[in-house]
Amino acid sequence: MAKQKREPFIHITKRVNIPRYLSPVVHITAILLALLVCALLTLVMTGENPFKLLESILNASFGSPRKIWVMLQNSAMLLCLSLAVTPAFRMRFWNIGAEGQTLVGCLASAACMILLRDVLPNWAILTCMALASVLAGAVWGLIPALCKARWETNETLFTLMMNYIATQLVAYFCVVWESPKGSGQIGIINQKTELGWLPVIGGQRYLLNVIVVAMICLLMHLYLRYSKHGFELSVVGESVKTAHYVGIKVDRVIIRTMLLSGAVCGIAGYLLVGSTNHTLTTTLVGGRGFTAVMVSWLAKFSPFLMVLISMMLVILERGAGEISTRFGLNQSFSDILTGIILFFIIGSEFFIMYKVNFRKKEVESHV
Repeated sequence: MAKQKREPFIHITKRVNIPRYLSPVVHITAILLALLVCALLTLVMTGENPFKLLESILNASFGSPRKIWVMLQNSAMLLCLSLAVTPAFRMRFWNIGAEGQTLVGCLASAACMILLRDVLPNWAILTCMALASVLAGAVWGLIPALCKARWETNETLFTLMMNYIATQLVAYFCVVWESPKGSGQIGIINQKTELGWLPVIGGQRYLLNVIVVAMICLLMHLYLRYSKHGFELSVVGESVKTAHYVGIKVDRVIIRTMLLSGAVCGIAGYLLVGSTNHTLTTTLVGGRGFTAVMVSWLAKFSPFLMVLISMMLVILERGAGEISTRFGLNQSFSDILTGIILFFIIGSEFFIMYKVNFRKKEVESHV
């Protein structure tokens, strides 16, 4: 008689109907667990009271009015790039090139500030900066879109490689426009004249950035949910064959969407150079283009939910840096804490999509 195959101890199944409450509960639990692990690690490394961890995290973002505005600025920039990649992700076009598309937008703005400062008045320079940044970002997004539509290239690798090209372009022009000569850096552009600097609103340096990104968020929500183009994105994302069947020009949708994504990244570059930093470096975007991918996915492509997730990630990241500084540890420890937090948040998606079942204890029946 053949031996009956025993059921495995752990059996993983895909959730069919995901309750609305499950996602926030799992994410909050993951954050709490991440903070607990960070607290224990900090305790082992420093011997300090682990309850000071939460205080340090909150102090990093809410300890003073300036810290609050810096947190809002960082959240706004991360949100802007998250909104930029969302339309492409909705149609299953994996745009990993937001970093490069933003960098070329920064490069375009810096070029206008440097080359036009002795030619045009301030308002004209600001206008040229905006147009040039949007155009540069759009073109940088258009290149992989055209190749995808024409030759079915791999958009993930293509957009990723475009990031490195953008970085090297910026590095080249940082040497061309270096100031002072031999420094390899541009420094603050037009520091004395402030030509090409966006105006300060309400006495707050970063308020304009927050307002612009808030408007982009609202417009993106309306575009994705209520426009014909937004509907076409969803159809293409669900099935390319279905899109062709109902008469949607998939190639046009790909090109149009990547133009939009690149243009929004260009706006982010315009804000970074014209309002926040007033300079150009290869690290100006600071990896936000890659973090934006995670924000968009965690928010399930919902622009308003991205606001909360962007702010949460910035608060946690700034908190990790505060812990490292407060307890006398180096920057690497801050990166470790940030990695732990991101690991728990990303890993929590598994428990939302899948259910872990344990083998039930076998009950013997006697006749």
